[in-house]
Amino acid sequence: MARNSSGSPKAPGPRPGRVPALPYLDALESEAVHVIREVAGEFERPVILFSGGKDSTVMLHLALKAFAPARMPFGLLHVDTGHNFPEVLDYRDATVARYALRLTVARVQDYIDDGRLRERPDGTRNPLQTVPLLGAIAEGRHDAVLGGGRRDEEKARAKERVFSLRNEFGAWDPRRQRPELWQLYNGRHAPGEHVRVFPLSNWTELDLWQYVAREKIELPEIYYAHERDVFERDGMWLTAGDWGGPGEGEKVERRTVRYRTVGDMSCTGAVDSDAGTVEAVIAEITASRLTERGASRADDRLSEAAMEDRKREGYF
Repeated sequence: MARNSSGSPKAPGPRPGRVPALPYLDALESEAVHVIREVAGEFERPVILFSGGKDSTVMLHLALKAFAPARMPFGLLHVDTGHNFPEVLDYRDATVARYALRLTVARVQDYIDDGRLRERPDGTRNPLQTVPLLGAIAEGRHDAVLGGGRRDEEKARAKERVFSLRNEFGAWDPRRQRPELWQLYNGRHAPGEHVRVFPLSNWTELDLWQYVAREKIELPEIYYAHERDVFERDGMWLTAGDWGGPGEGEKVERRTVRYRTVGDMSCTGAVDSDAGTVEAVIAEITASRLTERGASRADDRLSEAAMEDRKREGYF
């Protein structure tokens, strides 16, 4: 064994030709940036789904980083249910203005007004996003749509590949998933089909928050503890609002809460929390045994296959 000048054994160095392992967050960032650049190279009219939520914000941060100092070659698309949290919409618009980005908004309310969609009896509009999404993809002739879905969120999303082929009706068929060995991604698709792309597939909620802390990424305020008027329904704290809540017998109270995920106010619940900083949120998530969707999304509780059924219809 080789020894140094003091006679002690030398620490083994990297083997010739071997690439040193990257720190964990660097490896995740590198993979996501690689996927985003692959999309830019393989597709003609990609678009990023951007709601102002934490996952799409991190994905946008990675996309801006992937092409800096040049401009990002993608536009943004948001399906607005009309029941989104005002704080998140304000953050969305401020972010678009800050980076001078192109944003297309497909509004569920427009589809309701002209009769293409009907309000649901339960008041939630989250499942109604599919038709406006597919309409916006067709109108924009987008052949790739980048989303912030992660495999740890829900069982159906764990089945998804990074490049997920959708047929001419926007539907997902798990039997048509393609192998992705050695990070080789197949973007081939027939006319009328498109590919959903998930650069954050291998991230967890904890990874994402640790990356937010490292990169000092600003997020909407409702991800941190704040006081809010809420009422309890199905074990969740929902925000009172024009969407139809609270119902008869549901009492509004003032509580200190935060949101782990954001979406339609009618189906996105808050959690009791005093985590007012990134570090406190990370500590809280580390101790949690539920994913954010499992803890706070009513639409995922409808059935065991609720998310998979929606994805087969063209959902995110």
